Amino acid sequence: MKEKISRIQDLVGLLHALYPPALAESWDNVGLQVGEPQTPVSRALVCLDPSAGALAEASRAAAQALVCHHPLIYTPLRSLVPVDETGRLLFQAVRDGIAILAAHTNLDRARDGLNDWLAEALGVEEAVPLQTGADDLLKLVVYVPAGYEKRVADALFQAGAGHIGNYDCCSFRSEGTGTFRPGSGSDPFSGSVGEQNSVRELRMETILPKERMRRVVDRMVKAHPYEEVAYDLIPLVNRRTEIGLGRIGILPRPTTLASFAEGVKQALSCPALRLVGAPDRKVQKVALCGGSGSSLLAEAVRQGADVLVTGDVKYHDARNAENQNLALIDAGHFASEQLMVGRLAEVLRRKAAERGMHIEFLEYKGEEDPFTVI
Repeated sequence: MKEKISRIQDLVGLLHALYPPALAESWDNVGLQVGEPQTPVSRALVCLDPSAGALAEASRAAAQALVCHHPLIYTPLRSLVPVDETGRLLFQAVRDGIAILAAHTNLDRARDGLNDWLAEALGVEEAVPLQTGADDLLKLVVYVPAGYEKRVADALFQAGAGHIGNYDCCSFRSEGTGTFRPGSGSDPFSGSVGEQNSVRELRMETILPKERMRRVVDRMVKAHPYEEVAYDLIPLVNRRTEIGLGRIGILPRPTTLASFAEGVKQALSCPALRLVGAPDRKVQKVALCGGSGSSLLAEAVRQGADVLVTGDVKYHDARNAENQNLALIDAGHFASEQLMVGRLAEVLRRKAAERGMHIEFLEYKGEEDPFTVI
């Protein structure tokens, strides 16, 4: 049997299935940045930044794709010329036939994403999102003829609807009467053209994440026996507890800020840390956010965190934390995110194999923090 060729669009689909673009912040730019979707891919290099070094390594390794955390293109380009860093890298990627894909804040917010990996590395247990979103859910209401409810429900659940916390296959059903009159050219499932008909139907309600909407609706329509399917999609303000920015959890036992900081330093291979707070103060409830997480300071205080671990802390944020009795550990942007290379490569290998995709995922080992501690 001939082996199926994986293409860039298959790799994009895999990345989006794991870390949906809809989870990304509005200012972010994730997904395929440059490349031809139909190009075959057998090897991809995972890295933190789409740098000249990463592209050179991808070229040496004969990789057809670079999977990055930080996007190469954040905002629309006014021109594409190799006179600045972005232009030079784009030209190099096109010349070398290397596609560039990014998973940024969608990787940060998703379950089994960067912040979960960071919490695990720091020994933080029972970690949940620190800041959850309130606009990521939809309620789907669809009307199904009696006897077809299981077929439609199975299609909805298999497409990703019906998840509430640790429960799945969640729905509510109520019985009623539907009326309709088929028009000229229609092919009704029941009843006669030109005549008003009634049928016993079930109103089926379920919940779904916004990023699964197209897939869920497509599967529902295919499974539904009606020629024209009546359904509603209703935006909800319910919060999704399983996704969001940052994480908050607890250490197995209380410790001092200095001792915990030393553990952070070792876990993230940091040459140095910046601390806010007395070294001997007790800490157990930990908030964290890879990269730049100072914007979550108020939420960490509100939820009773003893310490916030993040990077890129500014002076006034440090003063604010000090005034609110919140300890801070600034591990730096690079150190708090570099673990994504190995962990993302590991996830992609496993999930690609499950899909029967033959792609080798390499890890870029040549990245270094641009800051040097002296």
